[in-house]
Amino acid sequence: MSVEYKVENPATGQVEATYPLATDAQVGEAIARTHGAFPDWSATPLEDRVKVIHRVADLYQERLEELAAIIVREMGKTLAEAKDEVEYVVAIYRYYADLAPELLADEPLPTDGGGRAVVRKTPVGALLGIMPWNYPYYQVARFAGPNLLAGNTVILKHAPQCPESALAMERLFHDAGVPVDAYVNLFASNEQVAALIADPRVRGVSVTGSERAGAAVAALAGQHLKKVVLELGGSDPYLVLDTDDLPSVVEQCVAARMENAGQACNAAKRFLVSDHLYDDFVEQLTARMASLATGDPFDPATAYGPLCSRAALANLAAQVDDAVAKGATVRTGGKPLDGPGAYFPATVLTDVTPEMRAFGEELFGPVAVVYRVGSVDEAVELANGSAYGLGGAVFHTDPVVALDVANRLDTGMVWINEAEGGGPELPFGGTKRSGVGRELGPYGIEEFLNKKLIHLPD
Repeated sequence: MSVEYKVENPATGQVEATYPLATDAQVGEAIARTHGAFPDWSATPLEDRVKVIHRVADLYQERLEELAAIIVREMGKTLAEAKDEVEYVVAIYRYYADLAPELLADEPLPTDGGGRAVVRKTPVGALLGIMPWNYPYYQVARFAGPNLLAGNTVILKHAPQCPESALAMERLFHDAGVPVDAYVNLFASNEQVAALIADPRVRGVSVTGSERAGAAVAALAGQHLKKVVLELGGSDPYLVLDTDDLPSVVEQCVAARMENAGQACNAAKRFLVSDHLYDDFVEQLTARMASLATGDPFDPATAYGPLCSRAALANLAAQVDDAVAKGATVRTGGKPLDGPGAYFPATVLTDVTPEMRAFGEELFGPVAVVYRVGSVDEAVELANGSAYGLGGAVFHTDPVVALDVANRLDTGMVWINEAEGGGPELPFGGTKRSGVGRELGPYGIEEFLNKKLIHLPD
């Protein structure tokens, strides 16, 4: 199936710009360019690559206002959230540029057979990055920053609704001093992506996106023996088991559910609440969600923007309608707002049961599902019953109990007595159908390295 690269403003429904797909000849040229640039870029002294990536961070900071406005129009996040994303991107590039010499240093290994052994971390070649629309700059930074520093080259295939941010990043990298053939943006179709993965000059693939997209790419990559990193969906549970300050916990839960209009893979999507807290939690959560105003994402008074598209709006509405038809209770929200924009109100669902789509599917939007649990064991079982295993949080007044629950959760990340956060230094990734591999932190730079053993005699 082909795709169309265009800016369709989800706040207005208007198509503001369209961009042509790459031709097959341009796809072949992109592979040849990045493959051809690899020897020189990988041979560039690390200190010079570090200077270039620091300059990338500088330019993101200098162009913050312009970059933020682009993604507000492309996918609808509020201007404040867009600016925060650019600031976070600056921190990611700074982190990797500062620590690259340490993270890429040789690793001596003890050996019982005599001699000396060292693991040398070397780049592998041209990589394909397939990026999503929900964090147009951040997701690219997690992939491109560490890999360019490591000496790999990059073909970047962005989401079809993010052509302007994709082009802005390509210009920025080149302005910063990344060779024009070491970072190449490509408006590729799905069929062309398959050709990219099949080409032996492309040495690895990183995907952030849906479970379906990840499975399709992984299948292709497996056929061609390519390393993949998959950061996919999530249905992160927040286990609210005991607290002395319920209003504070509710506030953290709302923030974790509503960032980016709920369109984050690691957003809080399920709240598993102990019997003795359940009624008060639902009452406070409902009141707080109902108070949030959506609207023009450029308006500072707007708490959260539209969904990314009318198609996303329709899918979320269908998931909620299915739950209601099968007996779920809508505490607030529940229906798309009238008008051309892709607006959905902050919604709270209770009484959700396994036969409903909302029980097992990821809800990518401002919909919170609350479950009553009678024990810690029941909460853990329900949390782990999801096909996803990205992140989650545990709230409990006893830190020993909280840590034990965290250890029992089958997820890649757990936060205790706080909403899920993050930082350039903290690895990001999940288990089960949330993907494989890690991004960010020291692990993020190692995914596409050849850890070459070198042994020398005494």
